[in-house]
Amino acid sequence: MSYQQTEEQVVVRGGLGDRAKFITKTYNHLLGAIFAFVLISVGLYESGASVAIYNFFAQLGSFGMIGMMLAFVGTGWFAAHFADRATSKGVQYLNLVIFTGAYAVFFSPLLLLAATKAPGVIQSAAVVTLVGAGILTAIVFYTRKDFSFLRGIVMWGFGLGLLAIMGGLIFGFHLGTWFSVAMIGISGAAILYDTSNILHHYPEDRYVGAAISLFSSIAMMFIYVLRLFLASEE
Repeated sequence: MSYQQTEEQVVVRGGLGDRAKFITKTYNHLLGAIFAFVLISVGLYESGASVAIYNFFAQLGSFGMIGMMLAFVGTGWFAAHFADRATSKGVQYLNLVIFTGAYAVFFSPLLLLAATKAPGVIQSAAVVTLVGAGILTAIVFYTRKDFSFLRGIVMWGFGLGLLAIMGGLIFGFHLGTWFSVAMIGISGAAILYDTSNILHHYPEDRYVGAAISLFSSIAMMFIYVLRLFLASEE
């Protein structure tokens, strides 16, 4: 979601065959990051580290939750930003490792809450998210449409969402079901945008940054699908 196209970085649109290796590498790295995220998350849960992380943020109250959300959004943006611009493969992979580990840490309080409150809801949310992301990906690859125009909408949407979260935590108002639905829609737009960039615009040596950006958008969708499912359990 964070990739910004410049004149020097634009890849001329061609047939899918011209991009096949790059696309394959991007999705292989995406699957690798998802697998590592799952392993780290399970490790945090089984070791009890998730409880410690949850308690740490809970002790900070509303400002702790704001800090966690800012760190969550900031980690994805900075990791993709530096991976996109790094010429060294080592730096790109370092960003991927830091990004995946940090996301697992920031997810752990929510996953702990979900596992305690509604066993099985994490798996259901993951399936819905992956199916949704798969459908959106298929739309881009089938239509070959350039969804670059969604960049401004996605940035404004996430910005307004973050302000709403901060306002809710500070002033105590509840962000209900429709907020989760709206954020799922914005996350879907981000997936369309990222996938379109992967198909049309990303430089072919930046597959690590492309994987980070797409993972960030899918992770955001997962958060709000899970939040929606948890709300239905109340």
